[in-house]
Amino acid sequence: MYDLSGDQGYHPRTNTVKDEKGNLVTDFQSILARWRKHFSQLLTVQGVIDVRQTEMHTAELLALAPSAFEVA
Repeated sequence: MYDLSGDQGYHPRTNTVKDEKGNLVTDFQSILARWRKHFSQLLTVQGVIDVRQTEMHTAELLALAPSAFEVA
């Protein structure tokens, strides 16, 4: 069961992240630069020139367009 009384003791806040080599980064500007680089790498798609060139896999079968009879 969880203690919801709010008295969970003192937990000092640490502002550190690890760089690409695993070293701790502690200064504010370097931490921001590391997060910026991390998300830039995460959100950059490598090797795809056009999204339309990617192959899409779905669990649904492709349905034919409805006929004029079905629409009317």
